[in-house]
Amino acid sequence: MAKLTLRAESSCLFSPTTSSQSQPSSFVSSFRRRRLLCFPPKHNLEFRVFCSIKEKESIKEAKRVNGVPVDKVQRAGSDSEGDSGLESGSGEVGFDWDWPPWKNIPRRYKLIGTTSLAFVICNMDKVNLSIAIIPMSHQLGWSSSEAGLVQSSFFWGYALSQLPGGWLAKIFGGRKVLEIGVLTWSLATALVPLVAGFTPGLVVSRILVGIGEGVSPSAATDLIARSIPLEERSRAVAFVFGGLSVGSVAGLLLAPPLIQNLGWESVFYIFSLLGIGWYVGFQFLEGQASWVGESIPRSQSTDMKKTWSTKEFGDSLKDVPWKEFFRNQAVWAMIYAHFCGSWGHYTCLAWLPTYFSEELNLNLTEAAWVSILPPLASIFVTSIASQFADNLISSGVQTTTVRKICQTIAFLSPAACMTLSSLDLGLPHWEVVGILTGGLALSSFALSGLYCTHQDMSPEYASILLGITNTVGAVPGIIGVALTGYLLDSTHSWSISLFIPSIFFYLTGTVIWLVFASSKPQTFSKTD
Repeated sequence: MAKLTLRAESSCLFSPTTSSQSQPSSFVSSFRRRRLLCFPPKHNLEFRVFCSIKEKESIKEAKRVNGVPVDKVQRAGSDSEGDSGLESGSGEVGFDWDWPPWKNIPRRYKLIGTTSLAFVICNMDKVNLSIAIIPMSHQLGWSSSEAGLVQSSFFWGYALSQLPGGWLAKIFGGRKVLEIGVLTWSLATALVPLVAGFTPGLVVSRILVGIGEGVSPSAATDLIARSIPLEERSRAVAFVFGGLSVGSVAGLLLAPPLIQNLGWESVFYIFSLLGIGWYVGFQFLEGQASWVGESIPRSQSTDMKKTWSTKEFGDSLKDVPWKEFFRNQAVWAMIYAHFCGSWGHYTCLAWLPTYFSEELNLNLTEAAWVSILPPLASIFVTSIASQFADNLISSGVQTTTVRKICQTIAFLSPAACMTLSSLDLGLPHWEVVGILTGGLALSSFALSGLYCTHQDMSPEYASILLGITNTVGAVPGIIGVALTGYLLDSTHSWSISLFIPSIFFYLTGTVIWLVFASSKPQTFSKTD
């Protein structure tokens, strides 16, 4: 949109002119029948019209030819007689865009925004198989055990990449690791349809997807620990990791119509293009001066008293105090809590569409729509939980207490709702859907509990700590998803195969978390 601004600089009037002399640039042709009469400087006016960069450069070149100095936005008159008036009176017609639109946004918010978008695509590429597995199983003749094996292969790569991802994020920074991760999982996603008929090849492709996505949580944790102060941390974590819920909703919404109209292969091709597009766009943004020219503000909170230098963040792997990590009971509490939460999350993420399809006799599209409800509700709950946690911390409540409250809600809520769903209470199917939706949505309180604790304990080692806990947290994706399929084949009971194991881990995780968890800053000094 064109924009006209006025600035006091010279007393000028427009008057008609019939001058036919050559103009300094073609852009002023609209002023050909006018000229500026400028009086001695007193109260100056400046007419600035914002237009394209190309026309702006034309003005600069014209002024160089005429010998007039060029500053920020160059001045141009309508003819040679007008030029002399402009030189003495300092009237200006110039062009400039207020571009890019994100120029004035603080850099830490740009990083958080793009990271959250990456997480949206991340879960779209994770849940696409949970929908596509239904027609793939029919076409390729897979049993529930085989389908569970294929779905669990993602978590093999996910588990393997956690510690390397945390270490690489510490050395090279989370931003660079995130870029490579997105590109890796996107290219691997595109391979799935090409190797679907060859099970070993399909398993390898999903392992590669898992490796690419596995480095992302540690990369995001590194970004947040370096750039976000404590009083904003719950909201930052919720916004970034909340992208996973948005991705689940988007993936479950888009996958069924794509499968029905273009075939199940289209889901993998189209979703992979989104990740490649993100990578290309991120490269473009990094090249913008407004993106890279602003330094990342460090946390000024009491929990981050030291400004970490590039050298300190780039310590080698041998300098990481591994023994001190595993001697700390709060770290073990995080490890077990991560395992317990992941068991319920990953098994439901993989099997709920099939559960809704078989239990409610829904078709593919209807089952996908019902499966959207838990992650959709999670988006709403996440925003409430993050504000709740940050407000408690700002009001003086101890950080450890806040994290324990949030994580307890995240565990006990789905445990109670799964208990109701697993009992034969004669509830209508849609009431069961509502109960499960509420319980799984409230589990999003973990984003303001467990997922903030790594950064609370040690901003320096946050990415590595998350790599440790997420490695163990990926095991339920390997064992739990496959075990659910095996138990389903053996017992034909969703209560035994899906709900009872999750309830057990939610309850035991709550006890361990309340007894041993802590968000107090830790130095993790390395001892000989």
